Amino acid sequence: MAQIKAAPAPAPPGPPAGAAAATAAPAILAEVDAAAGVRRGAAAAGGGVGRFAVIGHRGKGMNALAAPDRRLQGGKGDSLRSFNEAARFPVDYVEFDVQVTRDGCPIIFHDNFIFTEEDGKILDKRVTDLQLEDFLQYGPQNEQGKGGKPLLRKMKDGRIVNWNVQSDDPLCTLQEAFEKVNPRLGFNVELKFDDNLEYQEEELTRILQAILKVVFDQAKDRPIIFSSFQPDAAQLMRKLQSTYPVYFLTNGGTEIYTDVRRNSLEEAIKLCLASGMQGIVSEARAIFRHPAAVPKIKEANLALLTYGTLNNVPEAVYMQHLMGVNGVIVDLVQEITEAVSELIAVPEPGTNAENLSFGAAKDAATPNFSQREISFLLRLIPELVR
Repeated sequence: MAQIKAAPAPAPPGPPAGAAAATAAPAILAEVDAAAGVRRGAAAAGGGVGRFAVIGHRGKGMNALAAPDRRLQGGKGDSLRSFNEAARFPVDYVEFDVQVTRDGCPIIFHDNFIFTEEDGKILDKRVTDLQLEDFLQYGPQNEQGKGGKPLLRKMKDGRIVNWNVQSDDPLCTLQEAFEKVNPRLGFNVELKFDDNLEYQEEELTRILQAILKVVFDQAKDRPIIFSSFQPDAAQLMRKLQSTYPVYFLTNGGTEIYTDVRRNSLEEAIKLCLASGMQGIVSEARAIFRHPAAVPKIKEANLALLTYGTLNNVPEAVYMQHLMGVNGVIVDLVQEITEAVSELIAVPEPGTNAENLSFGAAKDAATPNFSQREISFLLRLIPELVR
């Protein structure tokens, strides 16, 4: 078993932002052109063209209580309401985090710990140590008139605050998501593990098999993608089944871990090829900092998705489309789907979900670069590579 990250260390310092941007601009444009050439060659060879995918992060977007952007404060992600609200827009998938309770039930929840308040004291419990019945007692309840335990959340700065949102919803299980979420939506199921724990293969197998049982029982025709930051879990999921594609999640070097497989796009490519995984989900900043990795990912016949706050910027999403990215995981679902429909020609609905679901590294059609587009990219790049 490989070592699991104990704690992220700061990435090595780079050159000043302005200098890096000025130096990087011509290189990135060259790589964008190279990636476009790879795509056009693949299409000519019969590789096919798929639709650029927009994936709702935790549904209609994550809930960031301290975010200056009020659009990120409204609803609680990883909930049935958030998933179905995302379905009102032309998203292809919703992404959410799955953990398994102590009694073996896959549930949808992002954080490793759940916080509440009892008798004036703040209490925390590891989510995977809870029985399902205990987990579902937190927050709003399905039964009318019944109150749940107060649900608090720990902020990045260590503060613990009331988890108050405008659009709330009870906690839910993976099975409920299959039963109650619009069936046209694909599910990007992130296999969630604690970076600070070591997992033996036996424990990983138990967790993944519990998830697979629900998926195989409930999925029917719904497109599914599995993804995980945990390299051993991602590899094992690929070994346990071949029905659904498995993508490796990576920060791409924006944070450094003790497990070297997590520290670069190059390592992510090697891991995917060695284990037969079908794609990579990278932090968007990583592909702007290392654009040469994109053609390598495509040449390896791997699909490429990205996540991160840059994906809430329409211009950044459009540039990724030009570079050859297959899709983006976004928080601002309405804004980005509208921008994508305006900026990118979209083929018939449904083609992309099929392509991603079966792991084919298909790409959206890319226009030839005009002088106007090149000027646009040159203005944009310094903002993206900071």
